[in-house]
Amino acid sequence: MARIAGIDIPKQKRGVIALTYIYGIGTSRAKEILEKANVSEDAKVSDWNDDEIGRIREAVSGYTIEGELRSETQLNIKRLMDIGCYRGIRHRAGLPLRGQRTKNNSRTRKGKRKTVANKKKATK
Repeated sequence: MARIAGIDIPKQKRGVIALTYIYGIGTSRAKEILEKANVSEDAKVSDWNDDEIGRIREAVSGYTIEGELRSETQLNIKRLMDIGCYRGIRHRAGLPLRGQRTKNNSRTRKGKRKTVANKKKATK
């Protein structure tokens, strides 16, 4: 297994797909990295030699990925919550941020349904 940016990359997959296992690298960025490193996109990770892996590591080091990117994202969310803007308030409340309706859907953000009991009718 090749280890890039602290992540074990699966050796049975193509290079482009394998690089997407790193947080912050998608398909287009993976293609860009392999192009910079002068490695074939279609070659499987098991076919890479040590020199190619070194060039890929060097190309990947130019991007913000993994822990650094995660912490940057969390800091951005914290900043929104601290300044009390709309998006920050929605983050704090655990509701969708981008204008989605919340009456019927948005279970992903709201979590599992919490059943609310009905009021009992007053007897005469």
